Amino acid sequence: MIFAYNLLIIFYGYILNIISFKNKKVKLMIDGRKNSFKYLIENISSTEKIIWIHCSSMGEFEQARPLISKLKSKLTSHKVLVTFYSSSGYEAYKNYELMDFTCYLPLDTKNNAKQFIKIVKPELTFFIKYDFWPNYLLELQNHNLNHYIISAIFRNNQFFMKKSGRWMLQILKKVSHFFVQNEDSKYLLLTKNINKVTNVGDTRFDRVLDIIKKSESNPIIKEFKDDKPLFIGGSTWNKGEEMIFEFINHYKNKFKYIIAPHEINYKRLSEIEAKLNVKSIRYSHIKNQKLKNFDIILIDKIGLLSSIYKYGDISYIGGGFGKGIHNTLEAACFGMPIFIGPNNSRFQEAKDLKKIGVAIEIKSCQKMIAFCDYLLTKSGEWEKIKNKSSNYVKDKTGATEKIISKLFGNTYLSSKI
Repeated sequence: MIFAYNLLIIFYGYILNIISFKNKKVKLMIDGRKNSFKYLIENISSTEKIIWIHCSSMGEFEQARPLISKLKSKLTSHKVLVTFYSSSGYEAYKNYELMDFTCYLPLDTKNNAKQFIKIVKPELTFFIKYDFWPNYLLELQNHNLNHYIISAIFRNNQFFMKKSGRWMLQILKKVSHFFVQNEDSKYLLLTKNINKVTNVGDTRFDRVLDIIKKSESNPIIKEFKDDKPLFIGGSTWNKGEEMIFEFINHYKNKFKYIIAPHEINYKRLSEIEAKLNVKSIRYSHIKNQKLKNFDIILIDKIGLLSSIYKYGDISYIGGGFGKGIHNTLEAACFGMPIFIGPNNSRFQEAKDLKKIGVAIEIKSCQKMIAFCDYLLTKSGEWEKIKNKSSNYVKDKTGATEKIISKLFGNTYLSSKI
């Protein structure tokens, strides 16, 4: 089956090249991968001790950040290489100050994996959540190099849990250790005779707690909000935006609104502006305007959303009508009710937040309006939900410290400082 996979991954590479002629994001990824080996050869010397961390995209990098910070502070003789699969992840974080090296991960062919491991020779490797690749895993295993999977979730419907994916499961059985998000994942791995597994939770909780601690004031958002409740649409797509427009038309100036599209480009922003019936302004266009004259701010800069949630009273998180919801924890950590679409079953935090009444699953705007009407007439309920939301995040922190302790122990870390 690995032979069939290798043929498929080569074919996949050809398809990506064809798509790249019309898709800018795919073109960025293809062009970036062409330079990965050149970059690695020119920047990494054979004497350096490398910790390699691989992330698929932006969400996985947010899970990696607490680990990167902890490793950099403890293993001071090592350098950190972060690789990305997607262009959105790479472009957003390529200049992150705690990374020593960063590039796109070359396509998972047998030759690419051999060349990559030969150049990097990582002492420690971490794959985040789902983005682990068989040829890279095999090459690490062939060289007896320690490699770990963190913040992972496993379910029965994943292909390597089925008969057709047994070949991949055999590779996973040789992973040095799994650090999973919940007991269900741990139990499932144990039933597959994978015993090197620990339930530590999700490292993203450590990241969002750090966001709270380092959160700075934003005078623009503070002035814009004034004394009204603030509705934030985070990482939105078309389906969710249609419901937000309906919500805005219903409540009008009873709320202030912020919309942060998942994809920020001129076309998307123009499409949103054309559908709004109230006065809006793009964040980057704000200069000396009186913000009380505007109802909506459109976020057209990457990296602002997590700090803007500080001022929010209620939010809608996008993605739940597509492949899956985006980050709910950044909104939750600042304490607010959260609307999400129905495609959320793969996300542990979404299930948890629904269970405690913080996340409200919606399929139409009518439910959003009905729930907000309820909160507006029963302010005490709004405060209860806010407290549940922020307490949930605080209670779930500590995954990063558990990983570090499990892997190294205090003696190892003390000897490396």
